[in-house]
Amino acid sequence: MAFARKVWKLLVGIKDGLVLLLLLLFFGLLYAALSYSPKPALVRDGALLVALDGVVVEEPQTIDPLSLLLSSRANVQEHRALDVVRAIEGAASDERIKLVVLDLDYFLGGGSVHLSRIGEAMDKVRAAGKPVLTHAIYYADDAFQLAAHADEVWLDPLGGALVAGPGGTSLYYGDLLERLKVNVHIYRVGTYKSAVEPFERNDQSPAAEQAARALYDSLWTNWQDEVKRARPQAQIDLAASEPARLIEAAGGDPARAALTAGLVDKLGTREAFGAHVAGIAGPDPVLTEMPGAYAHTAYDAWLAANPLENDGAAIGVVTIAGEIVDGKAGPGAAGGESIAALLDEALDDELAALVVRVDSPGGSVLASEQIRQAILRHKAKGIPIVVSMANVAASGGYWVATPAEAIFAEPSTITGSIGVFAVVPTLEDSLGAIGINADGVQTTVLSGQPDILGGFTPELERVMQAQIEGVYGRFLSLVATSRGLPLQRVAPVAEGRVWAGGTARQLGLVDRFGGLEEAVAYAAGRAELKEGAYHTRFLAPEPDFLTSLFVDMAAPEKQSRRGGGADLFAHLAAGRSAMVSRIAADTNRLFATPGVQARCMECPVALRAPEIGGAAPQMWGATVQGSYMMQIARMLFAAG
Repeated sequence: MAFARKVWKLLVGIKDGLVLLLLLLFFGLLYAALSYSPKPALVRDGALLVALDGVVVEEPQTIDPLSLLLSSRANVQEHRALDVVRAIEGAASDERIKLVVLDLDYFLGGGSVHLSRIGEAMDKVRAAGKPVLTHAIYYADDAFQLAAHADEVWLDPLGGALVAGPGGTSLYYGDLLERLKVNVHIYRVGTYKSAVEPFERNDQSPAAEQAARALYDSLWTNWQDEVKRARPQAQIDLAASEPARLIEAAGGDPARAALTAGLVDKLGTREAFGAHVAGIAGPDPVLTEMPGAYAHTAYDAWLAANPLENDGAAIGVVTIAGEIVDGKAGPGAAGGESIAALLDEALDDELAALVVRVDSPGGSVLASEQIRQAILRHKAKGIPIVVSMANVAASGGYWVATPAEAIFAEPSTITGSIGVFAVVPTLEDSLGAIGINADGVQTTVLSGQPDILGGFTPELERVMQAQIEGVYGRFLSLVATSRGLPLQRVAPVAEGRVWAGGTARQLGLVDRFGGLEEAVAYAAGRAELKEGAYHTRFLAPEPDFLTSLFVDMAAPEKQSRRGGGADLFAHLAAGRSAMVSRIAADTNRLFATPGVQARCMECPVALRAPEIGGAAPQMWGATVQGSYMMQIARMLFAAG
């Protein structure tokens, strides 16, 4: 009884503690809600500060307020590319803005199409007679693509700049899965549909290598052309071919080597850089004693003070960004049900035209078709439908583009990958290795199928492959019909192969070069609307109050930016963490991907991460089967 009373007291104490914690949390949230007020939109005379801490994306993902509250680290920021471009372009004509400053110290990257568009906006500022300056601790390819468009490129004396170019290695699990006795059933159509190769091979197939090399060569050429045109004094070829010799010649000083190669203009700390900017923009009127402080307006504050116009007819823009998945998801992920609902809600909005903005490597065929059908409901109203492709619009991302009367893309857009596949693992052999076997009675060849634990029957294998071939035939038919091409001409450019935008235009998969702005203007022209007689209306869910409250509370100016390193070795560590994340994602994809997939696995995806600070990324979307797989792996390896 004495022991029971002690246990009871312990449980009561835990209960009281939890109640107290919940009360504190409740009153804290109540106080925050009562004291919350939107930031005043104030534009100061001085610099426009574009601090790109984090990544540039097409559509920022939704922030979970609970995870934000419980997290001990700062969330990686996601900057909407369209917002960054609008603010920089606006600075060109804003008399209060004397110069534009890009703070790239903690910039993690973005898609090439987005960065090119930001670079064009920087060029407009310079053409208006206003200087553009950048500062970074380390310039990787993405950061340098932006910096090339600046008047002055500053580098921290302890930093560096390296030109790597696109490409790298992928992971292949053929031997591992064989050792674990996992039978991977692969159903696909397309010689170049290499999405399944990591689960059946130990290396890249010749066909996949051929396609990847052609794609990367095209992207690399586009990157070099842009950078050399914007910054002709930079010795890109030398920096890319002999980086070690450059650094050795500078006495092991990467910053000095970058200066010698013309990659940067000046070496200086943040404080020295800030003092230089203050000489142009003026001192900060508030932080007068802060070293390196200067008068500035953050780009998000500029946007708040300069809202989009809404005069004239509405051109709707729906964004399909991230992996296309079944059900509800997004923003930042393309949930078939969610996007279809947005489109259907806008059916009564009397849109003059619809522009579909795609930045997706594809995903679920069912979700892609759900979105396509919703687009067709707008097309049935007789309004123009135009597609604007961003960094990636491949596989399922191309599937949803087929209703368009015109497709816009950029030379560095990755598109195509017209193919489908499905991957299903079964564990009968791995279970048998540890003494677990399956048996039973079947009345037909499909009784109990699909049986993940006992294996598939030959009849089911034929059914699955037939379905894949049927879906692929439908995909080809959609492309042929929408592009006005015979199937015989579409088939050779399909087969799951990816193409850069320039080649895709030559092949007839893309109609015109241009970004979202050009696509909207074209759609307005097809709707017989003159310039100034229309505005862009983005179809997107409104953020709820709670999310807005927590995002504001976690704003970057309220946190330390020093959540992680930003030099070369920090970038290498980030690459290591990204590889861990890739393994987790591949494991999840093998065991959790439902249904037929139209997804481009070669395509880069938006750089996203829940947290920074040196910790390895979390294993997102872990499944019961995935966890069970890990247990089997441990047992088999432990057994020798």
